[in-house]
Amino acid sequence: MDPLSELLNGIRAEGAIFSDALLKAPWVVGFDDRAPLTMVTVARGGGVLLLADGTEVPLRAGQTAVVRGSEQFRMADEAASVERPHLDYWLTCFDPEECGIVDLPVSVGGAGEATAMFVGAYRAPGRRHERLLRALPTVLVVDDDSEVCPMLEACMRDLAARKPGTQAFIDRLFDWGLVCTLRTWFDRQEDRAPGWYRGFTDPVAGPALEAIHTRPAQPWTVAGLAGEAGVSRALLAKRFNEIMGEPPLAYLTEWRMELAEELLADPDRTVAQVARTVGYADQFGFSNAFKRRKGKSPTEFRNAQRHAATVA
Repeated sequence: MDPLSELLNGIRAEGAIFSDALLKAPWVVGFDDRAPLTMVTVARGGGVLLLADGTEVPLRAGQTAVVRGSEQFRMADEAASVERPHLDYWLTCFDPEECGIVDLPVSVGGAGEATAMFVGAYRAPGRRHERLLRALPTVLVVDDDSEVCPMLEACMRDLAARKPGTQAFIDRLFDWGLVCTLRTWFDRQEDRAPGWYRGFTDPVAGPALEAIHTRPAQPWTVAGLAGEAGVSRALLAKRFNEIMGEPPLAYLTEWRMELAEELLADPDRTVAQVARTVGYADQFGFSNAFKRRKGKSPTEFRNAQRHAATVA
C-alpha cells in the first residue's frame, strides 16, 4: 500500500451534502462539524471562505477547497457581506437534520448571483491521519479537473433517482473526490510535496516505502529493503535519505510508532500484542522505542488517551 492510501485509511465522508438549492446574495453559511477535513466544491457562483483566524480565501465555480482543522469556519457571498444584512445558514454533514441548506427551496436569498455548493466532512477515527494533516495547509484550493465532473454528475443522477443507499453512494463518491483533490494538490507541489508522497514514485525509494507500509511488522534491514528495490544497500540508503530526509530504518521506526499509537487506543489489545503487530518481538524493546519518540511509555500513553476521552 502506498503512503497516501495508508494515511487516508479510515478517513471517510459522512453525510456529504449534495443539493440543488441556490443561494442568492447576500448570504453567509457556517460550517459546524469541526471535522479534521472538510471539502467544499463550488458548482455555480462563488464566495469567500472566512477562516477562524481571519484568513479570507476566494472560491469560484469549478474550484474545490479542502479545509483542515477543527475550527468552525464560514463562507459568504463576499467578504463584506458579514458586515451587512444577510441570510445566515448553518451546515453540518454529521447531523443532517440540523442542516440549514439541504431542505431549502430551489432558490433562496436576494436578487444577487446564485451559488450552489457541495460539501463533504470527513471523520478520522484513528491517529495515523495526523501525518497527512501536518502536510496540508489550513486551506488548499484546486481547480477541478475532468475526474471530478463525473463525480458530481453521478451524485445528481442518484439524488434525482432517490434510490436506497443514495447517501452512502454520495459519501463514497466524495471519498473519491477527496483523493483526487489531494493527489492533484500534492502533484502541483512538486519538490515541496512531503517525502512520503514523492518517494513512492521514485524507482529506488518507492519499493522500500511500499514494503514498509505494506509489511511494517517484518524484520526489515537496509539490505532487505534494498532487495525490494533491486539496488545495493548504499544506493538505497543514499537515495532514501535524499528524498525522505532520514534513513530507511529511522522512517520504519517512526511509522511503526504511529501505527502503535492507533493500536494502543484499542483497549482489547495488550501492549505485548501491539508490540508484535508493529514488529517487536520484545515488549521492553518496543516500550523503550516508543518512549524515546513519544515521551511516554505505551501504558502511560494509553492512560493519557483514556483520561482525555473521559474529560471530553
